[in-house]
Amino acid sequence: MAQNEKVIKAARRAKRAVVDLARLGPEERNGALVAIAHKITESEAEILAANAADMDAARALLETGALSVAAYQRLKLDHAKVREMARGVDQVAILEDPLGQITLATELDHELTLHRVTCPIGVIGVIFESRPDALVQIASLCLKTGNAVLLKGGQEAEHSNRALFSVIHDAAVAAGLPGDALVLLESRADAAEMLQAEGSVDLIVPRGSNALVRYVQEHTHIPVLGHAEGICHVYVDADADLEKALAIVMDAKTGYPSACNAVETLLVHRDAVPRFLPGVVSALQAQGVEVRLEADAARGLRLDQVVEATQDDWSTEYCDLILSIRVVPSLDAAIEHINRYGSHHTDAIVTEDPAAWERFFAAVDSAGVYWNASTRFADGFRYGFGAEVGISTGKLHPRGPVGLEGLVTYKYKLVGTGQTAATYSGPNATTFLHRAIVEK
Repeated sequence: MAQNEKVIKAARRAKRAVVDLARLGPEERNGALVAIAHKITESEAEILAANAADMDAARALLETGALSVAAYQRLKLDHAKVREMARGVDQVAILEDPLGQITLATELDHELTLHRVTCPIGVIGVIFESRPDALVQIASLCLKTGNAVLLKGGQEAEHSNRALFSVIHDAAVAAGLPGDALVLLESRADAAEMLQAEGSVDLIVPRGSNALVRYVQEHTHIPVLGHAEGICHVYVDADADLEKALAIVMDAKTGYPSACNAVETLLVHRDAVPRFLPGVVSALQAQGVEVRLEADAARGLRLDQVVEATQDDWSTEYCDLILSIRVVPSLDAAIEHINRYGSHHTDAIVTEDPAAWERFFAAVDSAGVYWNASTRFADGFRYGFGAEVGISTGKLHPRGPVGLEGLVTYKYKLVGTGQTAATYSGPNATTFLHRAIVEK
């Protein structure tokens, strides 16, 4: 069998499995998730052994430059991450069922009612890099929402992905879910063919580097949900509490610098510079952060060991212990910089002025806009979604961390008693009621 036939046939089987999933109630789907969480915890030794094999191979790639430091860091699993994966699946299980929810109810006429009801999207193809824990998050969200999923991880996580997929697939099937609803793809040829599976795959979610996202967007006609970059900002206003600002900046940069929600550019109001900039630069450097600062600001404050920032720094996602800093004359200048150079991911303001916050929130065109909080909160688990299938920076729904809500669509359900459209047109037309139905 040719490789492309294998992928297409798997996608078609997954499409049929969506129908089987639809026959299951929330109890069955949630029970399967609980079983998956238990199996992950039970299989920790096997999962970590597989990950160790990947880490051994990754070290060689890291030394030759074939794998980035950020990707290497995302690859590693440990006891805490395995337990966090299991907790994430458990949290998804206890969330409200997203299917069958009525989001609109209208009485068009007597005994003619219209409802808008949530339902699965269908088959979701996900391509992700480095992070094997993403496989668990994606699979659990898809099963909860009644979607089948084709999973393609990076070669660097080959052993980890196989081990995790085996655990999830076995537990799901044992709990009564259709096995064809979960498919693991392993080669680049598989991924390329999935991008051409229009009609069998309903949505593609690329989760990784901006190069990956752009490649996917350019090589498929299937709808794509994702974000190309995570250029996040923290703006320290003239009226900021500087203790809050220092804690937020340090968390957003040093907590997990390779994450897409880490801050890449710090903007500081010029009135706050003398009181804030020397201290934050010193604290960042103490944590091994390379600080890139505008030359005029560096000279004026006599700061040592800072690199002169260039125009390219404002549009760079470092995914590393590097932070660019720019001094701005006003709140409006900060907003203009963010909207020009940012990636519409997550941006934060630190200020004690509510009016400045309201202006910032209204004007910054990003999926997440925060007041006195770290950009690192941009995460499905932290939002209470249990997990996330990815981050979307597009304007249309969904936006930001994509949880259950982003993986369902809807159908319009019309129930009548023999009515015809002709009754409501012409000189003797019956008038529609168009009356909202209050659900009991």
